[in-house]
Amino acid sequence: MDLQQLEDEARQAALKDIQNMLQRPGQLEKVEQYRHRIARKKASVEALLKTGMQNQLDGVRVGLKQLETCMQDVREVRRRMDEVENLLQGVPEVYDALEVVREENTKHSQYATAMENLKHIFNVDASVQKTMGLIDEDKLLNAHQCLADLENSRDDLLYELHKQPKQHASDKITLKRHFEKVDTVSQALEKKLRLILSRTLNTVRKKPTVIVTALRIIEREEKNDQFALQQQKVTGFLPPGRPKAWRKMILDVLQSSVATRIEGSKLEERTDNKMWLVRDLEILRQIILEDLRVVKSLCVPCFPPHYDIFNEYVKFYHEGLSSYLDTIVRAGLEGNEYVSMLAWVTHTYPGAELMSHPDLNVDVHKLIGTLLRPEHLKALEDEYLQNMQRNYQEWMTKAAETEKVEWFSETVPDQDEHYYHTSAPVIIFQMIDQHLQVTNTIHQELTFKALVMSIQQVEIFGQTYLKNVIELKEHHFRNRDQIKYFTHYIITIVNNSQQMVELAQQMKQLYWPKSRTEHYEDFERLLATFQRIRAHAASYLLEEAFLDMECHFHDLFTVKWLASSMSVDTICVTLDDYFQDYNHLRPNNFEMVINEAQKLLAKRYIRALLSKRLSKPRVECDAITRKIKQEAKRFKLFFEKIAPKISLSDSPLDLITTLSGLLISDIELLVLDLHTLLGSYPSLTEDHLVRLFYIRNDVKAAEVREKVQDAMKSKKAMVSIAKQDCIFKEIVFNDKLW
Repeated sequence: MDLQQLEDEARQAALKDIQNMLQRPGQLEKVEQYRHRIARKKASVEALLKTGMQNQLDGVRVGLKQLETCMQDVREVRRRMDEVENLLQGVPEVYDALEVVREENTKHSQYATAMENLKHIFNVDASVQKTMGLIDEDKLLNAHQCLADLENSRDDLLYELHKQPKQHASDKITLKRHFEKVDTVSQALEKKLRLILSRTLNTVRKKPTVIVTALRIIEREEKNDQFALQQQKVTGFLPPGRPKAWRKMILDVLQSSVATRIEGSKLEERTDNKMWLVRDLEILRQIILEDLRVVKSLCVPCFPPHYDIFNEYVKFYHEGLSSYLDTIVRAGLEGNEYVSMLAWVTHTYPGAELMSHPDLNVDVHKLIGTLLRPEHLKALEDEYLQNMQRNYQEWMTKAAETEKVEWFSETVPDQDEHYYHTSAPVIIFQMIDQHLQVTNTIHQELTFKALVMSIQQVEIFGQTYLKNVIELKEHHFRNRDQIKYFTHYIITIVNNSQQMVELAQQMKQLYWPKSRTEHYEDFERLLATFQRIRAHAASYLLEEAFLDMECHFHDLFTVKWLASSMSVDTICVTLDDYFQDYNHLRPNNFEMVINEAQKLLAKRYIRALLSKRLSKPRVECDAITRKIKQEAKRFKLFFEKIAPKISLSDSPLDLITTLSGLLISDIELLVLDLHTLLGSYPSLTEDHLVRLFYIRNDVKAAEVREKVQDAMKSKKAMVSIAKQDCIFKEIVFNDKLW
């Protein structure tokens, strides 16, 4: 540290402070005050320095005293170490001199041990026989005391041999051979204890003292095992047969007896009784519940607390039951056995009927875990779903074949409140509902998987059903005399399809979780399939009806048509005849067929109107227009008669009247009329309009085409306003008029 530099820095700082204090003339008067203040500050700093220095000096003084004390201690230790070293130099000579004494001491110790155990050495056979007799008489505590005396004598003698520096194997062999019957007694006592403890649950009800006696013996042996092991760590000597580990032995015996009791509960096989698994599981439940009650009330007071015997028994039953059920599952389950197994494992076993029973109150999931391992439980659920899927496939295939056979039969379909139907839709969804109710007793995730799989299988059934319906239609239209009740069964198909949709929606309301969105497309596909079947079947109904009226539509707008109303009369009579059968459709299906029939009738009539079969002067067009309007009105009255409850507003038949009005319009104002018409029906094409005016031969073709093209050019692209506009998209002619 540079003191000169520090002094210079202090001087500079002091000058700076004085400059700051004496910047104004008035501050000179306070010089004395500044001097006194600085003097006090200096005195304070000096006092602090003196105090700090004194503390430092005191610390140094104490440290020096301690060092001096340490030096004295070190000198004392060195002096005594020298004394010890001098004393140890004579030890080898003393050791050699005491060799004879040492040998005599060893002999004395051996003789003393032999004298102590003399009675047992000479009376081994008698002691063994006495002990065996006590075991046979169930005087186990006395027998164990005799056994302990024999073992102690043997172990003491072997230990004395072990301590000898020069050991002879022959001595040990001779001694062990002399006491070999002691091992036989020990084994006999162990066998007796095994027998007693294997019957623990029965014995503890009648003679709990027998169990307590056996446990006292086992605890004594456990203490002897611990003493022997500690002695081995010190001396390296371990008596023969130690450790006996009888505590572990009895736990193994208890576990084995539990496993035997579980396996022995089975009374029947599948061949004896279809409900064998349900009965077996119920018997197991009763046995386990009763046994654990006995353990909790009677065994717990008998066993030492550290055995934690109740929880041990719970584990034994859990492991034994798990192994037993796993064997049953590996052997293969059938039908409802999957449900019985899953419901028992997931609900009955951990629930209030068994482990959570008020008498037991065991949280088995927290204590041990699931009865079956998660991967085994998942495999079991997958097998159950696969089995359910196979059942669906078999039954629905048979149902589709049965329906197909009925279509070709000579019998009329069944009726429900006057509506044709078959039982297939109800049976299918009843079967699904039963399966889902069962899975609901297991857990929600399995129910959802079963629901999705059921939906997929019904959709597959729908595809097969649609294929069969198409084949039915094609077969019928090749020869309409082959299937007697074609119309009746097509009505049945329409009703069934609608019922399938309704039942599927009800099932979704009951079982589909609101929070789940995955697989929703499967449900939508199911609805779409049966809606498509419904639409196909409805179109086949009308296709058959209009096939019978085909020739009458060909007579429209011909010379014959001008003179007679027979064609329209026949069309109405034919439709009325068919609609007598259509009354067997359910209301919403009947309404759909009514709407489709109006649309199809309007399309066929308009197509005939535009088919250039008639060409008349303007004067005769008034009569043609009146006739067209009358027939359109007649069609509407016909539909009002057969379907009085269905609204016919905005009927497709109104198009007929609208188009007929153009036939009598002023040719000069035709463009305005066309603008109005095209505004409501943008799908009208130039070909349609030109064909319409073919009926008026008083108008030149070029003039009509020009006005039509003018109207078409000014038509704006727009979305259809009238819902019947789509009819014009379906009316297409292959030939061109111009």
